[in-house]
Amino acid sequence: MRFNLALLSLLIVFCSIAQTYNPSKINPKAKNIYAKAMIQLSNEQFLSSIPLLEKCIILDSNYVDAYLSLAGVMGQLKANKLAVKFYEIAQKKDTTYFKPYFLPYSINLAGIGRFDSSLNLINQFLTLPNVDEVSKKSAEYRKKCYAFGVEYKKKHPDNGYLFSPKNLGDSVNTELSEYLPTLSVDDSLLVFSRRSPDGGEYFYRSPMITPSHFGKATLIPGDLNQENFKGALTVSADGEWMIFAANIHGKTFGDYDLYISYYTPNGWSEPENMGETINSEYWESSPSLSPDKRALYFSSNRPGGFGGKDLYVSYRDVKGRWGTPINLGREINTKADEQAPFIHADNQTLYYTSNGLLGYGGTDLFVIRQKADGNWRAPENLGFPINTIENEGSLAIAPNGIDAYYASDRSDTRGGLDLYHFELREDVRPAKTVYVKGFVYDEQTKRGLPSNVELIDNNTGKPLMLVQTDETGFYFITLPTGRDFTFNVNRMGYLFYSKIYGLKDKMADSIYHENIYLNPLSLNASLILKNIQFDINDFKIKETSKVELNKVVQLLQQNPNIHIVVNGHTDNVGNAIDNQLLSSNRAKAVMEFFILRGITSVRLQYKGYGATKPIADNNTESGRAINRRTEIQITAL
Repeated sequence: MRFNLALLSLLIVFCSIAQTYNPSKINPKAKNIYAKAMIQLSNEQFLSSIPLLEKCIILDSNYVDAYLSLAGVMGQLKANKLAVKFYEIAQKKDTTYFKPYFLPYSINLAGIGRFDSSLNLINQFLTLPNVDEVSKKSAEYRKKCYAFGVEYKKKHPDNGYLFSPKNLGDSVNTELSEYLPTLSVDDSLLVFSRRSPDGGEYFYRSPMITPSHFGKATLIPGDLNQENFKGALTVSADGEWMIFAANIHGKTFGDYDLYISYYTPNGWSEPENMGETINSEYWESSPSLSPDKRALYFSSNRPGGFGGKDLYVSYRDVKGRWGTPINLGREINTKADEQAPFIHADNQTLYYTSNGLLGYGGTDLFVIRQKADGNWRAPENLGFPINTIENEGSLAIAPNGIDAYYASDRSDTRGGLDLYHFELREDVRPAKTVYVKGFVYDEQTKRGLPSNVELIDNNTGKPLMLVQTDETGFYFITLPTGRDFTFNVNRMGYLFYSKIYGLKDKMADSIYHENIYLNPLSLNASLILKNIQFDINDFKIKETSKVELNKVVQLLQQNPNIHIVVNGHTDNVGNAIDNQLLSSNRAKAVMEFFILRGITSVRLQYKGYGATKPIADNNTESGRAINRRTEIQITAL
C-alpha cells in the first residue's frame, strides 16, 4: 500500500495552528468529493477512497472529517503509523470535536507499540458522557490489553531487539496466499500450504539456501495433494512421515480429521486416516509431531474441553499405537480457542496461539516449557512486536531456536498471506539443540538393525526421547544442549548398547555421528558397562550409574533363561592385591544391585580381576580410564 508522503508532510504543516472546526464552512466541492469517498468506504473499497480523501484535504486543509476518515482507512489497511499521523492532525484542528475518536486513535497507537499513550487515551474515553454500551465494552476490553502491554514492556525490556520480518520472496510467495509453514529438523526444507484460485489447498516444498532465502517452491509429489480440502501439516524429524488435517470425502469421522502419509521412493503415499482414537466426529487440526515421533499435539473442539478449541496430546506406545488424546489442561486451554501448536526440536518447548489468554488483542502467540516432571509451565506471551493488536497465526521455529517463520499480510505481500522470516527474541527462544545421527548395526553381520534408541536425561533419570530407527537402522535425533544424556539402544535378541553422551560443552547446531553395533545374545557374549562410575578406591554405586544398570535388569527380565557373571577391572595404579579386592567389591556391588531389583541370585555371579586383563595402554590416563571398567558376560542361555 502506497501513500503520497510529500502530501502528508504538507498536511502536517497545514495543521500547525489549532482552531475550532466548523463543518458548515467546508469547501462545497470538497464535501461532494467526500460523499463519493464515503460510498467507496461503504463498499469496503479502502484503497480507492484514499485519492478522493486526499483531494478533499487539498481543497480544504481544515476538513477534519476527511483527516479522520483517512486515519480510519489507514487503520483498516494496518498502516498504523499513518493512521496515527492523521489522527494527530485532526486532534490539533479541534481537540473537542476529536474526543469521540479516542478509541480508534488508541487502537492505532497500540498498533505501533505506544501502549502507555493508548492506556491514557482509553481512560479519558471512558469518562466521556453518552458513550454507548458497545463502545464502552470495547473500550474496557482494550484497556485490559493496553495495561498488559505496559506491564509486559516493564518486565521485558527489548534490549535492542529488532523485529524486522523479511519476505521470503518470489521463490516461495505468489499472488495467492501462503501459510502454515513447517521446517524439516535439519533445516533443509520448508513445507507450507498454498490456497489455489478454486479455493483448494495444496502442500508445497522449498529447499533452504539460507535461513531467509529458499529455492523455487514446487508441489509435493505423490498422492498427498489429491484432495483439495486440507489444512495444517507437520513433518517428522526423520522426514519419513507427514501428518495433516483434511476433510477427505468418505474417509472422515465427521469434520476435519488428522491423516498420515509416508515417504516412499515414488513420493508420499496415499493418506490414511489416523483412526478414531485420534479423530472424532468433531474438528481436529493443527498437528505437530514431536522429534521422536512419540507425541502428537493438535487442536480439537471435541466435547470435554475448556472452551472452543483446545490443545491435546496423544502418545504413541512401543507397539506404534496412539493413545487416547489428553487435554493439556486448564492453565493452557481457555474458554476461547487454542490452536496451531508447534513442538520444537528440543522436545520441551511448545508454541501456540490463543485468543483466550490475556494479551494485546485478538489471537496472540504463546510459549510453554516442559518441566522435569513432564508437566508444563505457565504460558508466556511472546510480546510486542511479535504479537500485535491483530490476530497472529502459526509459528515455526528452526532447530537453532533463532530463525522463525510465520505468515502475514504485511505491506510488501505479493498477495494475501505471504511467508516471512525473522529472528526470535532471545528470552522466548527454545533450548539450543545438537543433532545426533547414525546407524545401528549387527556386530557380526554388519547389517542395519531396526531398533529403539532411548535418550535418558542424566539430571532426572527420566527418558527425554524414544526413537525408532528405520528399516536400515538409521536414526536422527535432536537434543537440547547444556545437559548430559545416557544413550541406550535396545533390540530383542541382542545385548543393549549404553553410553553417556556429554552435551554440556557441545556447540549448538553441531551434528554428531554415532554408529552403534549390537551383539546378539549368545554364550560368552560380553558387554562393557561404560557408564558405571565409582569414586576413587570406593565401591559404592553412584546415582548416575543406575540408569545403565536398570537396562541390565530389563535385559534379564526379558530373557529369564540368561545367566551372567559381573566382571570388575581396575587400572594398574596402586597395589595389585588392593586392586583385585576393589574390583571384586565393585563387581559384587553391581550384582547385589540386580538382586535388590528382583533378579534371583542363582542367575548371577561376580568376579574381580584387578589390573590383570587390560584392554588399553596403562601408561596413559585415557588408557587407564578404559581399563577401569565393569562388564557382564553371558554364562548360560
